[in-house]
Amino acid sequence: MSIRPLDLLDLPVITRYRNNVLTLDSARALTRGHPLGAMGLLAYINPARHLYAAISNGGDTALLGGVIHTRGETFAKLLYLAPSSNLADPTLPALIEHLAAQAGEWMAFHVLAEVDESSDVFPALRMAGFSVYAWQRLWDVSLLEKTEPASSLSWRRTRSLDLPAVQSLHYQIVPPLLHPVEPAPNRVIGFVSQNLKCYASVTAGMYGVVLTPLIHPDEQNVSEKISALVAGLPDRRGRKVYLNVRSYEAWLEPVLADLGAQASSRQAVMVKHLARLIKEGQTAARTVPTNVGVPASRISRMDVDE
Repeated sequence: MSIRPLDLLDLPVITRYRNNVLTLDSARALTRGHPLGAMGLLAYINPARHLYAAISNGGDTALLGGVIHTRGETFAKLLYLAPSSNLADPTLPALIEHLAAQAGEWMAFHVLAEVDESSDVFPALRMAGFSVYAWQRLWDVSLLEKTEPASSLSWRRTRSLDLPAVQSLHYQIVPPLLHPVEPAPNRVIGFVSQNLKCYASVTAGMYGVVLTPLIHPDEQNVSEKISALVAGLPDRRGRKVYLNVRSYEAWLEPVLADLGAQASSRQAVMVKHLARLIKEGQTAARTVPTNVGVPASRISRMDVDE
């Protein structure tokens, strides 16, 4: 079995698998479109991106996979695996391991994958070292009725001075055991409520907008605030809007259902922890500074009792 980077000579395989792909990064798929479409392939041309795809030959069919990393983040994400009709191939775990190794080269500590709970890829991911740490569901909130947001319900764009408040909100909502995998944001891109008890990060592309909320459980008028957030999104241009709800905020799901939002199937959020190898090490030498004198030990006689 051979695994190598994808190149232009593999275009026939890519074309054959275009409609036979399992996407593992839901937000990117909803906002940027098909990972093996024209726009997805153009992204690989940019050398500044941490974006990598590989092909595995040696099984019954060729297997494709991709992984992506955002500079400055502690985690990478599996993008896709193909063909989705052959997820039981015994060589698939080796391809996933290869993609994870590339994430390690980017100095990522973890690799994430989002999988429908009924997917056949679970055995391969588990064999490659992935385990479930949370669940999520993406809610289509595009058709929520517009309401005139009152001043107490309005949101505004985040500013740099909002970072401490957003980090505090993160620590209050995300369970401590998940902090190594989901660290507090080191920069804020999105919207906050006026009282700083609600935050929604934004992932946007030409096909849609995905909002990931952090809403304090003690917050009041949550349904009205969600409606105001969706209604007040600037420069929407008819794109679909989704709300990504993780299992530690499952109390939001009945609120969204009452608003008439449409839920996707539940997904498992899986993680593989990476061990980073220190390639160049130096032995610690015990050196004595030149200006420090070390007295010699004096042993004149050693008496031994017999």
